Amino acid sequence: MDIIQEIKKLKKQKNAIILGHFYQLPEIQDISDFIGDSLALAQQAEKTEADLIIFAGVSFMAETAKLINPTKKVILPDLNAGCSLADSCPAEDFKNFKVKYPDHLVVSYINTTNAIKALSDIICTSSNALAIINSFPKEQKLIFAPDKNLGNYLNKMTGRNMVVWPGACHVHKRFSLERILQIKEENKEAKIIAHPECEPEVLIVADFIGSTTSLLNFTKKDNSNIFIVATETGILHQMRKSNPGKTFIAAPPDDATCACNDCFFMKLITLEKIYKSLVTENPEITLDIETADKALIPIRRMLDLSEKLGL
Repeated sequence: MDIIQEIKKLKKQKNAIILGHFYQLPEIQDISDFIGDSLALAQQAEKTEADLIIFAGVSFMAETAKLINPTKKVILPDLNAGCSLADSCPAEDFKNFKVKYPDHLVVSYINTTNAIKALSDIICTSSNALAIINSFPKEQKLIFAPDKNLGNYLNKMTGRNMVVWPGACHVHKRFSLERILQIKEENKEAKIIAHPECEPEVLIVADFIGSTTSLLNFTKKDNSNIFIVATETGILHQMRKSNPGKTFIAAPPDDATCACNDCFFMKLITLEKIYKSLVTENPEITLDIETADKALIPIRRMLDLSEKLGL
């Protein structure tokens, strides 16, 4: 069986769309109808006319697509594809944390559960976080959750003093500054580019800091021919496709036995699982209605503001 042809045939038969994240395996990216970061995927989910959405990503992304499309069937090919960052912010703990700051509004990263979104005033992604934060008056006190590195980076960029929940992504917190600098020493002309979820010491040495999409766009526009990339390795596939004459080196983690830094959860999605999910239309994302109604409000605010700002 030609699994790719079978997937294409099933998509046509069922009016299905595959939405894929930049961190997916290369073959998943290549079969996706749309490939992007969290903001772009949410926007695409909002406007799709497909009856069936196959989400090649992780749970919070598929849940966001279901929030936006409650009448459509949303499938996550492997329900074990979770998110360490979302897991680092349990809803009950955050609810108690929020009570300590009654005069603060909550800006939550999209990498959260619906329970956290339901406790938030607006959602952001790494692509629009700076604009979202700057949309508030300077005097407005804010809580940022759940990524401490992104929150502290945003504090630095905006001059604010947001209260930051101490969560982290298992991929971005593991980069080894020592090993990155060793690669830089061996490739002196290389530019280090990093996602703002990285630890502060990595961001200090970075030549450019930005969201996944911003990193990709930077490699297209910059004159450098070699880049050390400090984010999940899946994006290197798009970078290499867009820049065939350039060299991309995955920034290594602190594990001396490994040369790259992958998200275990992202890599759970395979072509075989996508094919099976198209055949069975399972596993389907289902949401608690009461939580979903509350979680949709800050998601909708993010989408509306992003459209207003042209993001």
